[in-house]
Amino acid sequence: MDVVARLASQRAVVIFSKSTCCMSHAIKRLFYEQGVSPAIIEIDQDMYGKDIEWALARLGCSPPVPAVFVGGKFVGTANTVMTLHLNGSLKKLLKDAGALWL
Repeated sequence: MDVVARLASQRAVVIFSKSTCCMSHAIKRLFYEQGVSPAIIEIDQDMYGKDIEWALARLGCSPPVPAVFVGGKFVGTANTVMTLHLNGSLKKLLKDAGALWL
């Protein structure tokens, strides 16, 4: 879990993803279209990917990817992030974390 916390706190937005996951791709696109440049951790291409996946599952990520952290805090997986986007609260989270300036 320490590796996830360390990685999640390195940038304003961190997305744990798998390169072959369509929901991960959709979430990454959402952030890019918002003007955010997130750190992307492709766990299927990381040498510690299995450990990261296990740690994400222990945090309650089900499925483990995509897992989104904003300001070092776990926001949720695809369903939660899309809900926040649709109700307008994602932008505020991003601004508060310094990922958006406008």
